[in-house]
Amino acid sequence: MKKLSVIIVSILLMVTMSCQAENSANTGAGDKKLTLDTERAKASYCVGFNMGQNLGNIKEEVDFETVLQGFRDGFAGEDKAQVSLEEMPQILRAFQMRINTIMQEKRKMQGEKNKAEGEAFLKENAKKEGVITTKSGLQYKVIQEGTGAVPKGTDKVKVHYRGTLLDGTEFDSSHKRGEPASFFLNRVIPGWTEGVQLMKVGAKYKFFIPANLAYGQRGSRNIGPNAVLIFDIELLSIEPPEPATKKQEPKKPKTK
Repeated sequence: MKKLSVIIVSILLMVTMSCQAENSANTGAGDKKLTLDTERAKASYCVGFNMGQNLGNIKEEVDFETVLQGFRDGFAGEDKAQVSLEEMPQILRAFQMRINTIMQEKRKMQGEKNKAEGEAFLKENAKKEGVITTKSGLQYKVIQEGTGAVPKGTDKVKVHYRGTLLDGTEFDSSHKRGEPASFFLNRVIPGWTEGVQLMKVGAKYKFFIPANLAYGQRGSRNIGPNAVLIFDIELLSIEPPEPATKKQEPKKPKTK
């Protein structure tokens, strides 16, 4: 049964990584209120909730009540299985391949949709007052000009920022974390690397980053393929370079 468990876990991980969470309707689950007053109760609920979220992403491909019965049978013991244990791995492998194909197709369609919407948005956005388009296609608008130094592409900077999708969905924010972020400009997406080098310390800019200067076709954990990203960035400071570590001289061999 160890192999079976690995297959099940791989399916759940694959589903979680392959698609964004969707706002979905109830799948027949009741709204029973629980008393979660112990660590065991809370942990049990969280395990079930996470499993429900993962399976909810492929709800069209599974039957909720049958999944629930399978869970009950598996929880009770192998002798309760209604499908032979020898047959299960083959069934799950076929299921995983089907889900993989479905997710790839969904991702392809989402990428095409995002690309068309992104191109249309950037075309119209470029016409708006105050929006500047660089040679690479990056668009930006100065909200507040700074008075400090301008960072180089290899500098480490400290910034406050907020990132949203075209529909206004916020996917990241240093403000929500309650502290600014620091990073090297040559270790972030190209749109950031180029854009922040246009700013002086103290400046606030709004950036409209085309997909090819962001995460492109692959997207990321909570950003779909070919998504245009909008960032509000405040450049707080350019951090001093870290002191070089002194190389330790090799010890001389002892002489007699």
